Amino acid sequence: MSKHILFTGGGSAGHVTVNAALIPFFKRQGWNVSYIGSQDGIENEIITEQFPEIPYYGISSGKLRRYFSWKNFSDPFKVMKGLLEALTIIRKTKPDVIFSKGGFVSVPVVMAAKMSGIPTAIHESDFTPGLANKLAVPFATKIFTTFPETLNSMPADKAICAGAIIREELFTGDKAEGKRLTGFYENKPVLMIMGGSLGSRKINEAVRKNLQELLLDYQIIHLCGKGNLDPALQQKGYRQYEYVSTELSHFLAMTDYVISRAGSNSIFEFLALKIPMLLIPLSREASRGDQIINADSFVKQGIALKLEEEELTPETFKHKMDELEQNSASMISAMEKNESSYTIEDIFHELSKLSK
Repeated sequence: MSKHILFTGGGSAGHVTVNAALIPFFKRQGWNVSYIGSQDGIENEIITEQFPEIPYYGISSGKLRRYFSWKNFSDPFKVMKGLLEALTIIRKTKPDVIFSKGGFVSVPVVMAAKMSGIPTAIHESDFTPGLANKLAVPFATKIFTTFPETLNSMPADKAICAGAIIREELFTGDKAEGKRLTGFYENKPVLMIMGGSLGSRKINEAVRKNLQELLLDYQIIHLCGKGNLDPALQQKGYRQYEYVSTELSHFLAMTDYVISRAGSNSIFEFLALKIPMLLIPLSREASRGDQIINADSFVKQGIALKLEEEELTPETFKHKMDELEQNSASMISAMEKNESSYTIEDIFHELSKLSK
């Protein structure tokens, strides 16, 4: 009889990427796969588009805030509703093991798994654990981290450093197909700009204010986020997309430089593909500061440059782009010496042991 794994995680693309990397491997091993996410979160869109054959269960999801909001008084009831819904789904589907990538929706699922006696693993991509994973730790059977330093804040008897989990399809990109899709045939380097799953207004503005100057030196793929396209700017050598999925591997295959936020999943993918990167992490005002810590770690290793969002202007942006080009060879050399592991098969074996 086939084993069954249930994945959960959502709220942002970063909380879905690792699950999307693992799902095909488990399917190839003959496992049944299902997913619990929020009813209207980005995870619903990504999972149902990439894996339409997988049962997707939407549950109620509150938001865990560190600041005052009147919704803090109503959201606990949403979490309780989500817990009851997760309990019903788990008892109906009877998974052998649950894998949680984090995000608000995962907390009631991990709690329900503990109440149902189902072994559960959680994964923390960032240098410092997020609030959802902090709440989930007591209910988890196993904890995987990307950064070795994260183990210091986790229970020693549960946690192991698994390294980065990279989507296999990213290594199969075709440069020629990328050129066909974009129409980029000039003998200029390709610059990819990514502002996260929702895009970044500040990064978009900096790019567009420098666009004509940048186009003198680069062909540009700009992933600007939903609703952020500017049709008036579409021109030769500049392609805008709200979001890409199947095309991403081909785009990355032709990319010489990348400008990105500093979410752990993305920056480890650029590291694996050895693409020099300029990181513009989310500010502490807009986040818990995890992206700043991630970026600092990469800068320290000589594999990235960082530009603080508060310092982002058209002038500082252009200056950092010049610095990125000048330092690209040394960055690639440092990346080639990096010993980060990409361990989908190892994760599979660990989860297989939990499911026994």
